[in-house]
Amino acid sequence: MALMALREQLDGLVNSMFLEGLLDDQFEQLQMLQDESSPGFIAELITLFCGDSERILAELTKLLDQAVVDYQKVDAFVHQLKGSSSSVGAQHVKLACVQFRQFCEEHNKEGCLGALNVVKHEYYLLRGKFDTMLQLVDVNPHTEEGQPEGQVASHVVQHLQDPYQQNGVKLYRMPETGGIWIL
Repeated sequence: MALMALREQLDGLVNSMFLEGLLDDQFEQLQMLQDESSPGFIAELITLFCGDSERILAELTKLLDQAVVDYQKVDAFVHQLKGSSSSVGAQHVKLACVQFRQFCEEHNKEGCLGALNVVKHEYYLLRGKFDTMLQLVDVNPHTEEGQPEGQVASHVVQHLQDPYQQNGVKLYRMPETGGIWIL
């Protein structure tokens, strides 16, 4: 029963991300590629995307902090982020990168700095939802000896803290990400 509730919560989260325009059809195509032989496919893609994005955003920040900006390097990193965003269906991030690249072509430092802030905002908004999604899929669907079906993975339970009630549901906060678990 708990597993079904988590599945419904995950589906609701993904649907809301589509409705908000955070994700596009590419993400739906990726979901279709996930099957029983590769149950962690989406989680792996999200993790890779987030790791690459964090690295690229750090590089862009460093490059734009320089007195003389190398717009060719900035554009190359923005192009890379746009491509990876497109690959996972991160629509708002991809669109923000399109605008960013225009400022690069114009060698407009103020425009680039503003565009970087927009890209970071869109990325971190998406990242928060992806973090919640990853927490929801981090459930052990197989029963082990003495564990009920749908038991939350034991390595996750160790990190849950600050239980509180909301609308009669017991919630826990994940300290590393601030995400919420419903048990």
